[in-house]
Amino acid sequence: MNADVKKWAARAALLTAMVAGAAAMAAPSGPVQGEVRRIDAAANKVTLKHGPIRELELPAMTLVYVVQDPRLLDNLKAGDTVRFTADKVDGRYTVLSISK
Repeated sequence: MNADVKKWAARAALLTAMVAGAAAMAAPSGPVQGEVRRIDAAANKVTLKHGPIRELELPAMTLVYVVQDPRLLDNLKAGDTVRFTADKVDGRYTVLSISK
């Protein structure tokens, strides 16, 4: 194998590894059941108690989430049982959707 072919093979292997690594990063969660513990509408945040979220590698816990759209908080109150989806956006756990 000549040097040029080896270089291209190495580049292809690197690109394949990079694509595989990106695909392995956290994806948005499937629907998760949780309980609203606190709402901070001024900061666009909601505190949710939930079970494990495998896609985000989170154990069962109570966690403060940023909400992607502040209108998601409009009909919620502490104590509500909800189903939500979440993702890590710009390094912050973010609720993408939520419903009672």
